[in-house]
Order: sequence, then C-alpha cells, then structure tokens
Amino acid sequence: MIYEDGHALETKAALVCGASRGIGRACAREFARQGARVILVARNEKNLRALREELGGGEHRILAADFNDPGALRGAVEQLAEEAGPIQILLNNTGGPPSGALLAAAPENFLAAFTSQLLCCQVLSQILVPGMKRAGYGRIINIVSTSVKQPIRGLGVSNTVRAAVASWAKTLSVEVARFGITVNNILPGATRTDRLAEIIRERARASGRTERDVEAEMLREIPAGRFADPDEIAAVAGFLAGPRAGYLNGTSIPVDGGRTLAL
Repeated sequence: MIYEDGHALETKAALVCGASRGIGRACAREFARQGARVILVARNEKNLRALREELGGGEHRILAADFNDPGALRGAVEQLAEEAGPIQILLNNTGGPPSGALLAAAPENFLAAFTSQLLCCQVLSQILVPGMKRAGYGRIINIVSTSVKQPIRGLGVSNTVRAAVASWAKTLSVEVARFGITVNNILPGATRTDRLAEIIRERARASGRTERDVEAEMLREIPAGRFADPDEIAAVAGFLAGPRAGYLNGTSIPVDGGRTLAL
C-alpha cells in the first residue's frame, strides 16, 4: 500500500516527550506535518503552548510533566489517554544527564538518570501499549544516543543508562511485535541542540581549551564535517512512525554523519 508522505499519520495520535525544544520539538513538527494529532509533553508549559499554536492548535494537546516523578507522570498520562482517545505513537525523549567522568558520578546521579530515562519509558509503554494492541498498530520510538554502540568520553552516566534503555527497547520489541507494534531506537550524533552546547562548554572547562577549539575537534570526528540539524533526526522518526516502517523492529539506527565506527 502506498501512502502520500503528507498524510501517512493522519489517523494517528502521537505522544511526544521532550517536545518543548530540540529534537523533541522537531519530531512533533514532523508528526504534525504528516497529519498526526500530537500530544506535546515536557516541563516547560509556556514553550509547549507556543509550539501548539505553531502547529495550528486544533486537536493538538499539551501536558506539562516532570520525568523525575514516574508516579505523577503515570497519573497524568492515564488521565490524558482517557480524554484524548487511542495513542498509537510514542516518542520517548528526555534530556541527558549532566556530562562528566564516570568515576566522578555519585550514586544519585545514576538513579536520577535511570528514573527519567528508563523508568518513564516503561511507565508510558505500560499505559499506551494496550491501546496499540487493540488498534493493531503501534510505534514506540526512543531517542537515545550513539553511545549505545560506542561510548562517548566525558558522558559516563549517560553512556551507562542509554545502554540500559537500548536493551529495554530490544526486549520489548520481541514481546509486542506480533500485535503490529514496533520498538526502535534513533541514535543521534552531535546535533545542534542545547544539549550539545552544554557538552561543548563542559569539555572546554575541563580541558582549559576554548569552546571553539572543542567544537572544531568534534567536527573533525564526523565524516560529514558538520553537526546535525534536529529536523534530520525528526525525518527518521517520521518514517519509523509511519506504516511503511512496519517490518523495521528492534533496531538502533545511528543518525550521526558517519561518526560511529562500530558496525
């Protein structure tokens, strides 16, 4: 069956986490462009309202939620799902933990990252997968990191927890595939977001170099010779969310300009 790109998701609803900025915002725009009703989730309600207006208001909704509190998140999303109806697409996406060396990280740093990164993915999936099963259609897309394939220096906690998310996703993909539900990971490389700016600042501070020098070093590691734009990550998410990606399941797809050397 052939679908026009601009209408591939017109009968679908998508819940997009971290939608107030960066990659999450770009993915929300992409899903809306393809016709989906989008539920925008993040902590910053002001930014969510602005994005909802940009998308045209209408059936798009917002939910201000804190991913440091899985219990409160569960209650809010359960109520929203009752009001909004079936949700067939879930984009898991939250800000990464602070950068720094692994041995410098305190136990609470790991617990906080595990809570926001993995436990919230589990909570949201538990809420939404039953509806996906009834619909015979579901897409769970996780914005993770290329550190799943190749650890990134200076991101000790992130490397550890991102790998756990990837293993969780692979396991879930096997459990739900027979219901028409796919689970895939997008592994963004260095992308022009606030997160990248923070990493550059931290590396400069730790090494005594300028931010410009750090950025130049990072660019030398990328065969494409540039950082990604969030819209380029969103384009992959848009494909994974659609019907043409129905046989793509349990994968981790680097979108990194060729930087990852692992196969």
